[in-house]
Amino acid sequence: MADARHLSILEELERKVLWLATWTIHNANHLRPNGDGLKIGGHQASSASLSTILTALYFSALRPEDRVAVKPHASPIFHAIQYLFGNQTREKLENFRGYKGAQSYPSRTKDVDDVDFSTGSVGLGVAQTLFSSLVQDYVKAHGWAKDLPEGRMISLVGDAEMDEGNIFEALLEGWKHGVRNTWWIVDYNRQSLDAVIREGLWERFEALFRNFGWEVVILKYGSLMQEAFTEPGGEKLKAWIDTCPNQLYSALTFQGGAAWRKRLLDDLGDQGSVTRLIEKRTDEELARLMSNLGGHDLPSLLDAFEKARQHDRPVCFIAYTIKGFGLPLAGHKDNHSGLLTPTQMEAWRATQGVRPGHEWDKFEGAKIARNELEDFLQKVPFVQKGRRRYSAPTVPVPEKLSFPANPSMSTQQGFGLILNELARSDQALADRIVTTAPDVTVSTNLGAWVNRRGLFARNSMVDTFKKERIPSTYNWEFSPKGQHLELGIAEMNLFIVLSALGLSHSIFGERLLPIGTLYDPFIYRGADALNYACYQDARFMIVATPSGVTLAPEGGAHQSIGTPLVGMAQDGLASFEPAFVDELAIIMRWAFDYMQRNGEGEPNEHTWLRDETGGSVYLRLSTRSLEQPQREMTAELADDIMAGAYWLRKPGPNAQVVVAYTGAVAPEAIEAVGLMAEDRRDIGLLAITSADRLNAGWTAAQRARERGLVHAKSHVERLLGDVPAHCGLVTVIDGHPATLAWMGSVMGHRTRSLGVEHFGQTGTIKDLYRHFGIDAQGIIAAAEMIAPGRPMRYLKAV
Repeated sequence: MADARHLSILEELERKVLWLATWTIHNANHLRPNGDGLKIGGHQASSASLSTILTALYFSALRPEDRVAVKPHASPIFHAIQYLFGNQTREKLENFRGYKGAQSYPSRTKDVDDVDFSTGSVGLGVAQTLFSSLVQDYVKAHGWAKDLPEGRMISLVGDAEMDEGNIFEALLEGWKHGVRNTWWIVDYNRQSLDAVIREGLWERFEALFRNFGWEVVILKYGSLMQEAFTEPGGEKLKAWIDTCPNQLYSALTFQGGAAWRKRLLDDLGDQGSVTRLIEKRTDEELARLMSNLGGHDLPSLLDAFEKARQHDRPVCFIAYTIKGFGLPLAGHKDNHSGLLTPTQMEAWRATQGVRPGHEWDKFEGAKIARNELEDFLQKVPFVQKGRRRYSAPTVPVPEKLSFPANPSMSTQQGFGLILNELARSDQALADRIVTTAPDVTVSTNLGAWVNRRGLFARNSMVDTFKKERIPSTYNWEFSPKGQHLELGIAEMNLFIVLSALGLSHSIFGERLLPIGTLYDPFIYRGADALNYACYQDARFMIVATPSGVTLAPEGGAHQSIGTPLVGMAQDGLASFEPAFVDELAIIMRWAFDYMQRNGEGEPNEHTWLRDETGGSVYLRLSTRSLEQPQREMTAELADDIMAGAYWLRKPGPNAQVVVAYTGAVAPEAIEAVGLMAEDRRDIGLLAITSADRLNAGWTAAQRARERGLVHAKSHVERLLGDVPAHCGLVTVIDGHPATLAWMGSVMGHRTRSLGVEHFGQTGTIKDLYRHFGIDAQGIIAAAEMIAPGRPMRYLKAV
């Protein structure tokens, strides 16, 4: 239990944090020059409801090994705390929600202060802490991070945020894996953007968390309330509070002490003891009593957090709070997006003892000496190890990834073979790979890897089928040394666990190389979490397979048409779609290296593909078995594969058409070019391994030229530089034609793009390609449209 002086200092720091956060928002909206006149916003009320909880955590309860996902709308409070610690600058606070200013929602990649997990898309940061705790268990079970104590993974959760479905998906997954060391603190202010929270919701929360094995701590009554309940009449006051509707409690909070007095006396009547309890307090004292909820009471919070540190069970704290606590708009139903007016701010400034011109002074108006506060801050346990962005050594990547060559195979099969060869090896790379999949481990060719490397669990579990001597293709046993994290079917969980695994080097100081597999159509199910993971700069590999219409004979939604566009659009994610397994081996080798890069260089005329800073990788693979080319993998060819394209057949000086393809449509493109070559000379065939890399390079080269690097030229421009001016281009893809349609802009000539524009068809792959015009005859017909001349004798009616 904290002593009286400790509490006094925390109360003073809470008051300063609330002032700085509120002033930061006020400055952005009312004082900073605003050319367009649009509201900046900043959620003063939503920040205020967490001021006490964040004060208790950061200034007392947290330890350096703990990690926190701060509720998005509490960003100003977080930045104010970091400002007092010296981790945030006044300049960035003054530019809050501006370009390069303190971010509206805490960001690992954009904020300079000590952000553990980015938040913003509600619900995702909450789930991230659960999966980060599982990653901590994985790291510790493998004997790594021995010098780092186990930390608590903590999320500050808005009560309306609990509506998000991904939170409940994560809860279920956490229960399966025995999640530990996780605290979720629900800011139960009972108000959301549009409404007041339904009555009795906390009871549903409590039952839900207990059913999943969590300890639930209800922080409803503060110290003042608890003392009042012991007075004569206190039980009746407590009963009134427990039955008071949320809307009425909020309204009375906004109206203040006189309104509280009238309502309490009207409802409870002249009942002697309870009347005396109310009447002996001034309006100000009564308002303070009725707003002294558990989430605004430092002694209650510190005690609860200290007790939770005595065990490693997951804990849900349901902390009753008041939206806008401590501000003139506390409790008002419109306060979510509301702002203090200049008049209100001036009146509140006076109560805070802040002189004009001294608003940004850290200890302005403090009732405790500056040197005592500074000394306290220097000794806060949480900051004793400084900034907590760790680094980890780079894991060596072999010069070549081997696989048993077969005359005909699919890229999905090749992926499994490459991983199996790694699993058999004793390379450090293999030891740092961790795989995961949402219930599609076998069907995405991870089976051989799991057979050799095992499934992860903190406690060993035997394979019952093996124990009972029942023959099975798969020998899967759970153990602390396993390297596959088994997941349920939710794709949101897949991408959030990849985000957690992909930040292990920064959070725990241990490098992991995560690989997640799923069916390519279902990327859309987890697209928000994928974007979130990339925004945090987590490093992982997504292997999405099968892709395109190769699943189309099943009909329905088991076809992915626009996912290549996701790969091209998503920042921080390099996407590839190889047709052949030797290409895949080159790409995977490059990916393992790319996932570990952390360069800080700026793009220039030679490096405009983010290759210095690194990122995550998306591989779009197929179940379609293709005849494999028999060729030597030269250094030049490998470089071209990684840059995004290479000539399978280089065009000659008289070329009238070039065919560019990507992925599983390679046989149709090769056949079409072979047929056309009998009638027309010098036709080119361009194999595109990454439309994303080509497009990014082309765009970056244009930007470089605009900045004065006049000789900057992208890979695709170099490849197409010798193509004759009259030449046309046919692009072919097992997906949306827009993926490659942009290439016509590079050539500046006639272009015809073929691809799958809709889904829902059934039939054989051959039938489907014919239907969409991406078989050999369709490609020839497209070529005839843009390179007219003597009709090609192999062209048939389509």
